[in-house]
Amino acid sequence: MTAITRTIHKKTGNFLEDFRPSQVFRHKGGKTITEGLFTTFTEFAMTANPLAKNARYARAYGFERLVVPPGLAMLVAFSQTVEDVSENARTNREYIDMRFGAPVYVGDTIEVETKVLSVVPHRKDPNLGIVHVQSTARKNVGSPGEAVAMTWQRKVDVFKRDPEAELHPGEAPPDAIACELWLPPYDPSADYKSMAHLSSPDSYFEDFTPGTRIEHSRGRTMTSEHIHLTAVLDNTSQVHCNQFMIDQDPERYVGGQLIVFGGIPFTLCLGLSSPDVGDNALGDIAYPTGRHTAPLFAGDTVFAATEIRGVHDYPGRPDLGVVEAMLFGHKFVRQVSRSEPKASEEEQAGGASADSPAGWKKVPIFELERRIAVKRRSHYA
Repeated sequence: MTAITRTIHKKTGNFLEDFRPSQVFRHKGGKTITEGLFTTFTEFAMTANPLAKNARYARAYGFERLVVPPGLAMLVAFSQTVEDVSENARTNREYIDMRFGAPVYVGDTIEVETKVLSVVPHRKDPNLGIVHVQSTARKNVGSPGEAVAMTWQRKVDVFKRDPEAELHPGEAPPDAIACELWLPPYDPSADYKSMAHLSSPDSYFEDFTPGTRIEHSRGRTMTSEHIHLTAVLDNTSQVHCNQFMIDQDPERYVGGQLIVFGGIPFTLCLGLSSPDVGDNALGDIAYPTGRHTAPLFAGDTVFAATEIRGVHDYPGRPDLGVVEAMLFGHKFVRQVSRSEPKASEEEQAGGASADSPAGWKKVPIFELERRIAVKRRSHYA
């Protein structure tokens, strides 16, 4: 008798034709914020806010312990959606209505649920379509401390499995998710001013003027470490870690090489801006819109800038103000010569810039609209 080996070629994740409006995914796994995860990403992103660095400072301000920065909370929550939503995606198009709620601490467990809002065919490429989803991250589900940590929408370009497959048209409305930033109350008896030296002296609410652009001084070069960082987050998208797959059909994938997971430049730009914009913030309220404008690859160096768009009072909190800003990320790419590989379409679209060094062009890679709760110097310093 001949033994027959049964072979199964598994396909993970969903393709464009698998999505249906109103479909709900309760994502696998969940993830607990460990000290290792917290330290790795706050240090990698060069986060400066003392709430994420100094436990005494965080407790004095009314938080239970060190506060997970919004970029890391986003990375952990977003990555849980990848297997179901963007495992078979080409690019992430847009972030919409990202709001933050309960603070996240080391030891908290994040679980995420996603609702499909629409599926639309791509206007140019019949093998692609746009999937629009709404995701909500809750912490410590089933415990007395259960709370919504964040909610957001995103649009992503997803490949078809079968080019001839029909899509599921229609739209579903987003759910009304209550998600308002929790802030510790102001304590008039607390000696906040004795700790003022632990944060930047020039990033209080009074220091921000609309129409100002801040070019942040630090940069961070991305190496192949991005593969490890993406794996630590349980992000399974193959465009970030499977070069062999890309080599089989390089024209199908942006740049023909591994793309750095978009959440990494997202949180890195937040970190690079932190000393100048976020050092005296008690929290990020919301990111109304955001998008990646060009891919990031190993070897690229990320820089960031912030434009202050508006300032106004925080309702009911005379000790705080709201800063409205646009965060921009960029990299520099060598001017292409005939002997060098051609830049990707997104990089070419970046164009040359007056502030680029000779022989280089500045390529915008990321932009994010932010609303930040910032301390007033009058009350804290």
